[in-house]
Amino acid sequence: MTGKVDEALSYEQARDELIEVVRRLEAGGTTLEESLALWERGEELAAMCRRWLEGARARLDAALAAEEESGEDDAE
Repeated sequence: MTGKVDEALSYEQARDELIEVVRRLEAGGTTLEESLALWERGEELAAMCRRWLEGARARLDAALAAEEESGEDDAE
């Protein structure tokens, strides 16, 4: 799963898949090629989660700034 399909994953889906990837890597028993593929997938999922969290942070910052702005208008 890569590309546009990944963009349809929610934060929770990406996080859960990342947890599973890490579990499989920690468990061992995979070939080098499988381990590399899992590592690469984990990196993709971690980046996706990071983008979701950065987007959430930006939305919170914007909401707080708007609230602050409206509060300043009321004070005048």
